[in-house]
Amino acid sequence: MQQQPYEPIGAQTADGSPVAADGSPRIPRILVVDDDPTVAEVVAGYLDRAGYVVDRADDGPTALTRAAAHWPDLVVLDLMLPGMDGLEVCRRMRGRGPVPVIMLTARGDEDDRILGLEVGADDYVTKPFSPRELVLRVESVLRRSRPAATAQHRLGAAGLTIDPAARRATKNGTELALTIREFDLLSFFLRHPGRAFSREDLMREVWGWDFGDLSTVTVHVRRLRGKVEHDPARPRLIQTVWGVGYRFDATGQDGGEENRP
Repeated sequence: MQQQPYEPIGAQTADGSPVAADGSPRIPRILVVDDDPTVAEVVAGYLDRAGYVVDRADDGPTALTRAAAHWPDLVVLDLMLPGMDGLEVCRRMRGRGPVPVIMLTARGDEDDRILGLEVGADDYVTKPFSPRELVLRVESVLRRSRPAATAQHRLGAAGLTIDPAARRATKNGTELALTIREFDLLSFFLRHPGRAFSREDLMREVWGWDFGDLSTVTVHVRRLRGKVEHDPARPRLIQTVWGVGYRFDATGQDGGEENRP
């Protein structure tokens, strides 16, 4: 099978919805990867009824083949897969092009959830889960993967620039490889320099959730620091404010004792 180049969410309507080459609305394509046929069938059924085009795969190699044939707008990916686990599948897909990923993990496996976030998953859902909740998470991630019509102006500070319309970020002119959540997090910091935000604030404003695992925020801040800081171990831009949360310092000054990770 000939491998097709990935098709990023490019052409869009005014509200950010994807459109096909002929200008008609394009239905987002979701790839569901799970080796449990019951879970895969239920998830695919709910997503289909929600109006998405759904592809399915029951292992890593098949998932990569499906993605090569029809690049998805989002992947629902089980962490525990036979042969090639979800982490490796996520790494290989991200090596080809940007794609939002929602990881499915077993309840209580916190280390696995953190690993999923570390390799760039945009969200995760623990098993057992409500299929309706998963559909809402899919809608949320897809919505945030599209540039908002009201936020098209560029942002910049400390050598960092954000182009919301193109979903493109650069550091000193070099493009940054950011996940959807990392991009949104950096955009939020650039829009609010000098203000301290708690992890709850960031989860609500960036993720759009009123509740959730706050380690999600911690991991994404750590990953973002690794991409924008000169020395991530001594961050000068995204500073820790002990007892509060995080603050973006556009001057890039050393935050002193309060900023030790």
